Amino acid sequence: MALTPQQALETILSQVTVLPPEPTPLRESIGRILRQDVMPERDNPPFDRVCMDGAAIASASFAAGTRRYELQGTQAAGSVPQPLTGSERAIEVMTGAVLPPGTDCVIPLEEYSLAGGTLALNADASVEPWRNVQRRGSDSQPGVAMLTAGTRLGSAEVAIVASAGLATVSTSRPPRICVVSTGDELIEPGQAIADHQVRRSNAYAVSAALRAHGFGAVEDDHLRDEEMLMRARLGAHLSSHDVIVLSGGVSKGKFDFVPAALTFLGVEEVFHQVAQRPGRPMWFGRGPQGQLVFGLPGNPVSTLICLVRYVLPALYAAMGARPAAVERIAMAREMRKGRPMVYFMPVALESREGAPSVASPRPPSGSGDFLALAGTDGFVELPARPDGYPDGFVADFYRW
Repeated sequence: MALTPQQALETILSQVTVLPPEPTPLRESIGRILRQDVMPERDNPPFDRVCMDGAAIASASFAAGTRRYELQGTQAAGSVPQPLTGSERAIEVMTGAVLPPGTDCVIPLEEYSLAGGTLALNADASVEPWRNVQRRGSDSQPGVAMLTAGTRLGSAEVAIVASAGLATVSTSRPPRICVVSTGDELIEPGQAIADHQVRRSNAYAVSAALRAHGFGAVEDDHLRDEEMLMRARLGAHLSSHDVIVLSGGVSKGKFDFVPAALTFLGVEEVFHQVAQRPGRPMWFGRGPQGQLVFGLPGNPVSTLICLVRYVLPALYAAMGARPAAVERIAMAREMRKGRPMVYFMPVALESREGAPSVASPRPPSGSGDFLALAGTDGFVELPARPDGYPDGFVADFYRW
């Protein structure tokens, strides 16, 4: 009996071996997966920090009735702090500066006037302790991790690593991926094509999707439907890659040589077929050195859906990433046609004023109708349901 999509994913993840960590220069770390906790090197912020251009005073002086202050000096961000020398004095401060010792409040520029070295507060000036001041250690303190292993490094996370003083950081080595398409009928873009041939587009779509998700170490190859050739080329790819993603050749046709060639090379078949439409013929195996081998169905809609549903989660797991929560979304309209098994429906997100986005179905005419995917945002996973799906039906949503 064919596995359900969830069973297939769980089976795949059970076969994943986490890739080794490597030191990564901070400037090259974007998109990588952390393999260490990132600890602050000191309190963050490391001092009571001025949050707005203005004047620093002691709030107790205001409470005692003072409304005019002698300007003592100016303190910029990055300068050595100057202590306040009298309760009826004020210090001009810039955003990011250390709060001058002896002060505990920053009055914004628009709440006072300055003339002849005297600062006069407006009648509506607001003064209270720690106004416009970010207290030392309010963001993080030594001993408490700012980021933990398994975090994907985006721009904000890179800034946090930099704030910890780390010029290099431990991240997972990116998986080495080879995208392989098979079929005598496939012709490269730019080459002459006969009436009975088709363009080799799947490999470009798969490689583009992988790179869009941050997997840059991607190579690709095209194999003709010759079993001995497949054995030789696939053997070479297995020796130099962590992951093989094949498109086509995994069904039960006379020229679908991929499963037999992989078996010859010592790749263990883990499962073949998943109870889903499109993409039922999907194949998955594990190589003799733990390589992950995905045999995606050759029809382009099936290929991209299976890539997102199974291959991407496996790649992130191999890098030690924490599993991401699956998005849920409501369907924009009723779909009367029921489905005997799990169905993956391409959708476009539709915004509605004052309400969350909904998924508008964009059904292709078949699993070969890749034109229907243009302008879609992803697909929903509709459970088997013979009576169809009502307006507002909530389903799992996967973005391209």
